[in-house]
Amino acid sequence: MARPGPMMFETFADQRPAPGFADQRPARDFWEQPDLNEGVPRGDIVVEAPGDPSGWQGSGPAIATDDRPPAEATSGNRLLTVLLFFAGLATSVALWLFETEAGTVNDTPTLMMAIGRITGLAGGYVLFIQLLMMSRVSFLEEWVGARDLLRWHRWLGTSLVVLVGAHVVFIVYGYALTSETGVVDQGWTMITTFPDMISATVATGLLVFISLISIRALRNKLPYELWHLIHLTGYLVLLLGYGHQIAMGANLSGKFADIFWPALGALVIAAVVWGRLIEPVWLNLRHRFEVAEVVAEGTNTFSIYIDGRRLDKLPAQAGQFMRWRFFTRNGWWQSHPFSLSAAPNSEWLRLTVTAVGGHTAKLAEMEPGTPVWAEGPFGTFTAQRRTRRRALLIAGGSGIAPIRALLEDMPPDTIVIYRASRPDELVFREELEDLAERRDAWVRYIVGSRTDPGPRRLFTANGLLGLVPDVNRRDVYLCGPPGLVGAAVQTLRELEVPDSQIHLDPFEF
Repeated sequence: MARPGPMMFETFADQRPAPGFADQRPARDFWEQPDLNEGVPRGDIVVEAPGDPSGWQGSGPAIATDDRPPAEATSGNRLLTVLLFFAGLATSVALWLFETEAGTVNDTPTLMMAIGRITGLAGGYVLFIQLLMMSRVSFLEEWVGARDLLRWHRWLGTSLVVLVGAHVVFIVYGYALTSETGVVDQGWTMITTFPDMISATVATGLLVFISLISIRALRNKLPYELWHLIHLTGYLVLLLGYGHQIAMGANLSGKFADIFWPALGALVIAAVVWGRLIEPVWLNLRHRFEVAEVVAEGTNTFSIYIDGRRLDKLPAQAGQFMRWRFFTRNGWWQSHPFSLSAAPNSEWLRLTVTAVGGHTAKLAEMEPGTPVWAEGPFGTFTAQRRTRRRALLIAGGSGIAPIRALLEDMPPDTIVIYRASRPDELVFREELEDLAERRDAWVRYIVGSRTDPGPRRLFTANGLLGLVPDVNRRDVYLCGPPGLVGAAVQTLRELEVPDSQIHLDPFEF
């Protein structure tokens, strides 16, 4: 099979198919609008120019005169989701209240025991919700939004460790006061004599360990596949702690509790089975993915073209990512999240990989026909989430992959800012500029080290305004290294860009 070259998108007008792929993409409808900035170069490496009013040399596009009101902002269903969460949390705590007679809490030991039971109930509830958010069911992302889902996942993880730790401390201390023994002796007695306490202790240790390796400084030192495998032991925490909850949970039974807890457990189990098993099996049986070709794109960067059946039925959008498992001799047991680097079409999918380790480097050596197992698509980093008429796309490093795909779905007057250390690190340059020409967009490359004047100026209020004067009237899509994204978000907030207009590309769990 002749391999498709990296500049296979040169003729978007007639959608010329790439070599080796007969009758590739169907014709796509592109925005037809008068050229608002005729004569302005669509792609340009810009540098600092203090003498220019904008502060940049060749910053380019004029502000479009289209002042139509923006589309109505959509915040998903965050408020309803938050209310449902706290209603469930209040219900779990109320189970203790309903089962406790007035006057029962009348001294320090009973107060300690009461706090221990309440934190235990709250911790059990949060654990169920945490596992629900790890289930990967597609409706959760659509309902909540990937960015909020990730933020809540992290917050709940910290809260869960605190609640479980408080449960252990207060219960042990309460029993120690009641039996008039030392805390350490009482803790050891409970572990060795109480039902299912050994498994509960192991579950607590696993929970603390998972929380520790989720700290960014520690996580960055672990291979992704190892971190992900350890993270999945969160399901084991529930299994190990379940026996302890049933054996020792005085407030887990009763007229109402007998309905609440089994119903919550059934919901979580159903979501996990659906999201982790049924959806992936159905996706792969229907599409039968395999590697079509691997194409070098630049320094340590290559694209993998994926073939499959009925790709027109794949519910994917530009900007989304999928989890890919390539059945090679050494890599079949690992799956990694990679974004689509071109809008999905009926004939092939493309993902672009920057080799950062042994596994990703070996992917460049795959042969056509290598079977692929995929999960997804995931993420709400899509054009459908726009709330304004115009957009700004900011990319750095491998973050150019979803940004490149997104440009195909963006409206006229979109601006792309692409940050790189050297010109030879710019990937998809010809594709980006061809897309920009046909979609009435602009690409601005900021090239150089962090200490160079241009890159230092980029993420300052004056620097970003010089490139994009109407930035607070645009949706801003960000994808790249954490440092770049963090600096950009801080600058956008200084410029009073609302959070509803800032879109990030999280694929953390």
